[in-house]
Formats: sequence, C-alpha cells, structure tokens
Amino acid sequence: MLFRLATIWFCSVLYVSGASAFELQGHRGARGLMPENTLPAFAMALSIGVSTLELDLAVTADKSVVVSHNPALDPDMTRNAAGVWIEKQLLINSLNFEELQTFDVGRIRPGSRAASRFPEQQGVDGTSMPSLEDVFDLVERAGNNSVRFNIETKISPLEPQDTVDAGTFAALVLALVKARGLEDRVSIQSFDWRTLQAVQTEAPELETVYLTAQQDWLDNVQSTAGKASPWTAEFNLDDYSGNLPQMVKAAGGDVWSPFFGNVSPALVKQAQALGLKVIPWTVNDAAMMETLIEAGVDGLITDFPDRLRAVMQARGMALPPATPVEP
Repeated sequence: MLFRLATIWFCSVLYVSGASAFELQGHRGARGLMPENTLPAFAMALSIGVSTLELDLAVTADKSVVVSHNPALDPDMTRNAAGVWIEKQLLINSLNFEELQTFDVGRIRPGSRAASRFPEQQGVDGTSMPSLEDVFDLVERAGNNSVRFNIETKISPLEPQDTVDAGTFAALVLALVKARGLEDRVSIQSFDWRTLQAVQTEAPELETVYLTAQQDWLDNVQSTAGKASPWTAEFNLDDYSGNLPQMVKAAGGDVWSPFFGNVSPALVKQAQALGLKVIPWTVNDAAMMETLIEAGVDGLITDFPDRLRAVMQARGMALPPATPVEP
C-alpha cells in the first residue's frame, strides 16, 4: 500500500513538473486587465498565476533601465504632473529617471484606439513607470522564486537616435540581471537581433528569444534586394531557403517567438526538431489558444493570462502557482 501511494505521488510530481514546462506568459504583465508594463499589471499577473512575466525595456538619459513598450512616452497612455494628457511622444532617453517619475501611465486615454481594444483594463491613477529593478523587487515581495522574466529590448535599427546602441542596451540589462543572480530565470528577447547577439557573447548562459513577424504591418526577417534585413544582425533568410527556424537556430537562439498568425503545426515540429522552443505572441482568443496548444507549442504570450489559465485548466494542464502581492 505504501509503495502504491509513493508511486502515485511520484507520478503526480512528475506530471506536474513536466506539464509546467508549458509557459503561460503575461504580456506586459496583464495588459488586458491592468495598465500595461506597470507594477499593478505585474501584480495582477502574479495573482492570476503565470509562468513568466513578459515586459519591455527602455533606457533613460541617466542610463536607468525602465519598463516601457515604446522608446517614447505614448500620448494615449501618459499624463503629466498636472493630470493633462501629453500631446506628442516624448523620447524616454531625453529624460532622467526622476523626471520620468512625474508622468502618470496608469490609464488609457478615453476614446483612443487602445481604449477600444482593451475595455476590460482597469485604470490605476497615480501609477508611474517602473524600473526593471522595481519589477524584480515586486516578485521578491511576492515570494515567488519560480516565475521567469521574458525581457524585450525595445530598439530599432531604423531609428538609432531613439535608444542607446545595441551593445550598451544589452550591457545595462545584463548588469542588473547578474546583480540579482537571476541568470537562470531571465530570457532576453528582441525583434532587433543585434541585442541578442550581444547577449549571447556576454552572457551565453542566458536564454535568447528571437522575435519574428512576417506581416504587412511588420516584417523584420524578410530579405530585400538580396541583402539581410536590418533587423536580423546580418543573418539573411535567403541563405536558409526561407526557412526561418533554421535561421534562428543558426543565429544561436534558444526560443523562436513568432507572431501567432505565422505559426503552423509543421513549423512547430520543425523548430522543435532543431532544439528550439516555440512560444508565439500575442494570443488573446481562447479558440486560438486551443489550436496552438494542439499544434504543440511550448508556451503562449497573452494579454489575458486569466483566459489562457482557464484553457489550460480545462485541458488538465499543470498550472503555475498564484502569488498575490500588492503593487
């Protein structure tokens, strides 16, 4: 009897351990529910229970690493100290950290396109843009020692004046990660593969995530005039006969993170056969979540981690722990 119980316990642990490899990633924390890339959004994601906090970074004039999807303050998400919506974008690298803290990013501007896309998002007035260290501190307060961080460097080869250079960006982020001893819990992702190449050189122990999109509104991998895309660090898709997983593998990536509309079961199998994990972005529809899970992906990035968690629970998949915390 004791042997049977021990066997059941061992198999149960094995099931949970294996199944939990599926990554439930909260996009910008929990963008659909709370103001994106803010401590309230990350606290919401932790309270729901996610495997990974997905977030984006920018760098201020005084070289502080802050959490922002754009290199500039967004007029549809930013009010000044007087509570007035800003009228135009303001580059984050033109402000020092103290100046940046005077802006309120806790609500979407009413009537904007973003407001219509995320009607469930709760405003949290008085919310300032956090630093990367603030996010690390939040997770530490939650007592969550397992949640991962999928950190995107927001940098464009087409607009070099908007950010620090790729090497400097990577070095600033790596210094913070190493100071906290989080190398085994951090992935660095980017559409601009130059940052990923720098990370692989300076910190090969970190997981690198190669973001891709092949759409009319964004195509960061397409070769033009026989030359490599400016986004792909000299890797040319033509050299791989248009085979994107092979190019990501050749670049040294650990994870291929494509736009979900570019994913097929065949590509998932092909990438995994090369040793890559496949984690598409950004999936908010429950039916599409089901389809991609059936295709065998290793995880999903979503604005609504509560929806993905419900899908996983209904399928009997292991769930990451929920760790409520005050932002």
